[in-house]
Amino acid sequence: MKRIILIGYMGAGKTTVGKALSKELGIPFYDLDWYIESRRRKTVPQIFAEVGEAGFREIERNMLHEVAEFEDVIISCGGGTPCFFDNMEYMNQQGMVVYLQASPEVLHGHLKMGKTERPLLKGKSDEELMAFIKEQLKKREPFYTQAKYHVNVDLMENYEKINITVSKIREVLKI
Repeated sequence: MKRIILIGYMGAGKTTVGKALSKELGIPFYDLDWYIESRRRKTVPQIFAEVGEAGFREIERNMLHEVAEFEDVIISCGGGTPCFFDNMEYMNQQGMVVYLQASPEVLHGHLKMGKTERPLLKGKSDEELMAFIKEQLKKREPFYTQAKYHVNVDLMENYEKINITVSKIREVLKI
């Protein structure tokens, strides 16, 4: 039984890599945010607006526990998922947790393109976005680094490089 859980900051490519890994291994992929949206029949921004971050994190934790019970699955978590409650400890017990590690500059480049869709980034200028990423990474790194496996994804800007990342993950997980 395989249970692979991808973590990392938003914009690190967890969903992209998760889909590619799923296709290659032939096992289902779940993006935790999409799972939450389908179960709650609301978007993550709508849930944030209705119940705030604390309420969202509670829902996220419950949905993580639900999806992490599935067998032979790849799960990509939201950037904040590992940082709340006992989520990181729980994920490490449930499966092979892979931290997709990216520099603030790479994350900034990825997030600049879609910042309106992400509640925590709304309305930030480029400079504010970079400062926000660096500040959040500093807070979140202690959680992310608890993952047993770390894969650097700084060079993942095209399909060929996505495949290289998938190969790196398979190598570190020995699958």
